[in-house]
Amino acid sequence: MDESMMYWQEMFSSIITYVSTALQMIGLCALFIKIGKKGWKAFIPIYNEYELSRLAKRDYVGRVLILFHILSMVVSITVSYMLVDDPDMDKLWSKIFLLAELAVSICVFMLELRVFNGLCEVFGKKKLWIAAWAFIPGITSLIWGFSRKIMPVMSIIDVKGVEESGHHVEAIEDGLTVNIRKRTASDFLKRKTLLKDIHLAIPRGHMVLLLGGSGAGKTTFLNAVTGYEKADADVLLHGRNIYKEYESMKYDVGFVPQQDLMRGNDTVLMTLEDAAKLRLPESVKRREKKKRVQEVLESFGLSMLANTLVDKLSGGQRKRLSIAMEFISDPTLFILDEPDSGLDGVVARGLFEKLRAIADSGKIVIVITHTPDRVADLFDEVIVLAKDVDRTGRLAFYGPIDEAKEFFGKDSMEHVLLAINQKEEGGEGRANEFVTLYNEEIKRKAG
Repeated sequence: MDESMMYWQEMFSSIITYVSTALQMIGLCALFIKIGKKGWKAFIPIYNEYELSRLAKRDYVGRVLILFHILSMVVSITVSYMLVDDPDMDKLWSKIFLLAELAVSICVFMLELRVFNGLCEVFGKKKLWIAAWAFIPGITSLIWGFSRKIMPVMSIIDVKGVEESGHHVEAIEDGLTVNIRKRTASDFLKRKTLLKDIHLAIPRGHMVLLLGGSGAGKTTFLNAVTGYEKADADVLLHGRNIYKEYESMKYDVGFVPQQDLMRGNDTVLMTLEDAAKLRLPESVKRREKKKRVQEVLESFGLSMLANTLVDKLSGGQRKRLSIAMEFISDPTLFILDEPDSGLDGVVARGLFEKLRAIADSGKIVIVITHTPDRVADLFDEVIVLAKDVDRTGRLAFYGPIDEAKEFFGKDSMEHVLLAINQKEEGGEGRANEFVTLYNEEIKRKAG
């Protein structure tokens, strides 16, 4: 083939590419305008694909696509410069770069297929359209942009979460005061708000249930309260700021995780002695530490098991030991993440009655449990966290158990949970509704 023919073939190929890209941008512009987005975003290369991914409810995929497009450009530019500097570039390096470029292109194509699949779901169209978007994007975008028959069947409006309540709880001298304005975290090229606008006060001697669906921010909330992961917040325990006085107050906060951290070949006594070394300040004398260990053994009914190996304990006994380890420092605030996990009803009930007794002794106890109704009568209040449309953890209710049932119009805590869970999680998807209602109730009470 002569050079002239090759030139015209390359020219024709370039024209086809430019025309297809132009048609795609025009089609996307019409599509964006049709659904209420800004049309000019369609004319920014790469960014228009990110906007399309957001429309397809594939925001994360869109961010990954941007990175791969940048990587693709870097590889292409590197190959071009190397060829200019050395037209006879080593064949091995040439193959490596070509393979890298091919691998990136395949990744981009696969990610784009996910976006196109999302578009079909949002607009209620058959999966055959995925192939159309993949191989004739210019024509396809024009059809989707200008056809009145192609309209979304799912909500695609960028609805923001419920407005902030503007509420702020005054600090109480004898209890826990939490005013979380915001808790954010980086999520792959995007700042994500995990919690927002959570304000409450828990008096000394109260036992509180923390309720919320998956991803509602329960663990994030607890980490913010304990100071383990600080938020934009004011957290005060008996008038003292946990964030500002963390080093001196960390012994006042006990946290029992769902999974215990005990060595199976240690005895119960050894386990508590090690906990005393870690959890009690260095200023506490050895004799006082031993005395405290004996007090905790007796308090949790573990005296008879002092010389028993941890591996030989039953599930309920292990859980009591796990709680005793944190209780060794005599914390003012006691937090437990699913302490009844894996326990039967009778054993779990006994465990929660022990926690109730701890609260009655003047402590503040906050508990997460996935079976709240079997022990609901033991709690003073319930904190209900729910994900709003921005997937941000919000406060949907805080108050007595009976008032919670009345507020949500449900006869059990499990039904309350179903009301606030997203529809795709098997719930009713009413989180926004209840967060709004609760904010209005707070404003009404504030007068």
